[in-house]
Amino acid sequence: MSSAANRAYDFIKQNILDGSLAPGVQIREEEIAELCKISRTPVRDAIRRLESEMFIYRSDSQRSFVTQWSDEDISELYALRTMLEGQAAERAATLITEEGIEVLRHSCDAMRVAISAKEPDVEGFLEQNHIFHQAVTSAASSRWLATTISRLTLIPVVHSTALSYSREQLGESLSEHSAIVRAIEARDPEWAKAQMVVHIRRSLHAKKADTPE
Repeated sequence: MSSAANRAYDFIKQNILDGSLAPGVQIREEEIAELCKISRTPVRDAIRRLESEMFIYRSDSQRSFVTQWSDEDISELYALRTMLEGQAAERAATLITEEGIEVLRHSCDAMRVAISAKEPDVEGFLEQNHIFHQAVTSAASSRWLATTISRLTLIPVVHSTALSYSREQLGESLSEHSAIVRAIEARDPEWAKAQMVVHIRRSLHAKKADTPE
């Protein structure tokens, strides 16, 4: 994409993630173009990319809206993550290098620093969370797993779940990450898979608890 399209993409995506553009809100090309001081063509390019990443959907009338996620959608998403990331952790336990394990340890250390700040650095925690999960997936050495998991974790509902975490919840997540590292260090595939499954399932229930009835 052009630099203008990337600017529009970053603007829309950030506004969806921080809640400024709520689920169900229509995305108006002319408004985005004016706010980003660009023409409507790069805005269309940005919207198409966000549609492919499931941040936005296009209605039958060809209007674009921020994607709304039902409880069933969320449950299905996390079920898929449980299966795929569990398999990635299982494979990683036997295939990961010492350098890969060091990346996981470093991520956990950085998460700990983010949590211990006077005000928890949630964005910093999320960045390290992404690095951690990406390292596990990379160590699994499966092109198909990597592609599918990457697509699932781009979905905004995954990101927005952790944005609402308290310090205690961030600490629980860190403990789960540390348990995954211990299982992988032990080169125990079944243990690594089980710990990853626990981690993803706990995230699902945290999301459900955060969703208004």
